[in-house]
Amino acid sequence: MYQLEVQNMTCGHCAATVTRAVKAIDSEATVNVDLAGKTVAVNSSAPLEVVRSVIAEAGYPVTKAG
Repeated sequence: MYQLEVQNMTCGHCAATVTRAVKAIDSEATVNVDLAGKTVAVNSSAPLEVVRSVIAEAGYPVTKAG
């Protein structure tokens, strides 16, 4: 499971966009977005750098990942 700090998320649309971006690379991924905490928990078989990259490409910079 990856814990990511993700900037620029403010609404349900943002959460849905981040979720779609991750599911595009791993349809079996579990994505939990916490808008208030600006965090995204991702359980995926995709490598962390790929997950990080697709979220950033969707317009939401990842500031911390682990």
